[in-house]
Amino acid sequence: MQGEFQIEPPFSARRIVVAMSGGVDSSVVAALAVQTGAETIGVTLQLYDHGAATGRTGSCCAGQDIRDARAVADRLGIAHYVFDHESRFRDTVINDFADEYMAGRTPIPCVKCNMGVKFTDLFALARDLGADCLATGHYVRRVMGPQGAELHRAADPARDQSYFLFATTQAQLDYLRFPLGGLPKPQVREIAASLGLSVALKPDSQDICFVPDGDYAAIVRKVRPDADDGGEIVHVDGRLMGRHKGLIHYTVGQRKGLEIGGQAEPLYVVRLDGAARQVIVGPKRALAVRAAVIEDANWLADDLSGPVLAKVRSMAKPVPARLDGGRLVFDTPEYGVAPGQAAVLYDGDRVLGGGWIAQTEAAELEPA
Repeated sequence: MQGEFQIEPPFSARRIVVAMSGGVDSSVVAALAVQTGAETIGVTLQLYDHGAATGRTGSCCAGQDIRDARAVADRLGIAHYVFDHESRFRDTVINDFADEYMAGRTPIPCVKCNMGVKFTDLFALARDLGADCLATGHYVRRVMGPQGAELHRAADPARDQSYFLFATTQAQLDYLRFPLGGLPKPQVREIAASLGLSVALKPDSQDICFVPDGDYAAIVRKVRPDADDGGEIVHVDGRLMGRHKGLIHYTVGQRKGLEIGGQAEPLYVVRLDGAARQVIVGPKRALAVRAAVIEDANWLADDLSGPVLAKVRSMAKPVPARLDGGRLVFDTPEYGVAPGQAAVLYDGDRVLGGGWIAQTEAAELEPA
């Protein structure tokens, strides 16, 4: 085993396929692959074409990004292929994104993309190209443990992307490589600059890659024209509080934008009822959750019986919890737990796996 790519020498007899999104991270991975002496092939998936998104700096897998990936491949002297997966991305990611919002859930399209077009489709492409491994620019670590490859958090906590990769299967993990998992981002940019890569100062991707200017509601409306249909705002105690302008404008934990005044205490979005098109609101204590029901789980460890750390939002800190069948029970009430989000379990830095939050159980705290 050798270096960041964890493949057996001689490297001159090896082939590495690199998923190139056009950003600095995947470009540096391609450069590191070339430096091993292995034959390196860059692959880019064209995933969407939504006008302004394709020219926006720091997007992913469209327009300028594809041109940037090609320019880096030319600089490195490697083959570069572009595959059009736009229709599959639309069906499995964009349409799902819209449907989740319409159902009152909070989607994570980055996970669905990794589960489908990125890892599943790229995995197959890399296999077809006869590669020894598929390398990506994700900030996670692949660590060899007693039972085989394990998924671990990145060395740089600020860059860690393990939450978005919980659905990686063991078969995929055996084939994938993440050369940047042990590096801080500034060092990655230094490598790019030292090699004269044109993307060295390119901004990181922001928000959801296929959403121009961060206006996700516009994308949902485009896919589902009835997304702006209004409905009732109802208090958790059953009182009618007003009208809302469409479920796509609200998320669990939201306080601003409810346009409900004259209340004794601030109100928050507690849950969204897609079937009834209702926004349910209540005081902050109503957001407290004692447990969440998990579905469609993917586990990367055999023993899940002990205490774990659970992360229920991409920006949340992992909190102590335990798994009880299909229920994730928190040691202390957790806030901002939303159906549609992922619950990812850790043992220290190791990712044990995770699943999708199907429903939550209120903690029923005493009134303040």
